Formats: sequence, structure tokens, C-alpha cells
Amino acid sequence: MKQYLFIAQSIVAVLLTISILLQQRGSSLGSTFGGGGEFHVSRRGAEKKIFWATVVFGAIFVILALLNLSLQ
Repeated sequence: MKQYLFIAQSIVAVLLTISILLQQRGSSLGSTFGGGGEFHVSRRGAEKKIFWATVVFGAIFVILALLNLSLQ
């Protein structure tokens, strides 16, 4: 059982990394703090799906990590 959880967590970690890297990035560090003229950007289409996939993969990763800890 522990081996399957480790494999599942590894797969989810790779998917989480890919979904984070696919997200659109701002043009500079200032855009992180609201610079660049736009204060709110709404996500649409594929960008919204990638965002929610990242949230889901993150939640699954945390759940699997807690399950792995509880089995030790």
C-alpha cells in the first residue's frame, strides 16, 4: 500500500509541476505586486482550466503526503 501511495504522489508531483509551469507569467516582477496597469486579470478558457487543475493537483498532493505520514 505504501509503495502505491509513493508512486501516486510522485505522479501528482510531476503533474503539479507541469501545471504550474504552464500558467501564464507576468512580464516583470512589478506585475506580481499589481504593477503594469492592470489590477485584476480574469482567467478565461484554457488558462482557467490550468489554474483549477493546479489547485486540484496541489490538494491531492497534500492529501497523499498526509496519508504517507500516517502510515509511517
